[in-house]
Amino acid sequence: MPIRSIETTVTFKRPFTLPDLERPQPAGTYRLVTDEEEISGLSFLAFRRIATMLRLPSLAASGGSEQLISIDAGDLADALKADGENR
Repeated sequence: MPIRSIETTVTFKRPFTLPDLERPQPAGTYRLVTDEEEISGLSFLAFRRIATMLRLPSLAASGGSEQLISIDAGDLADALKADGENR
């Protein structure tokens, strides 16, 4: 099955945490990578999400290295909602 990756950004106005992260992360804009696989057997083109990953600055950030952390898309949505409600 063909797989595609889509890269977008998410912005947090305040520090945030997710269950999949070891520690709170600072506010800012983060790159988000979503992998999707094609659903075969349909009469139209459709994809389903198979992975959601967040790019975090590495703790040993010398030269702009990053970590790619697998996260739950629902947890991310909840964190973004909470960030918007705490204005």
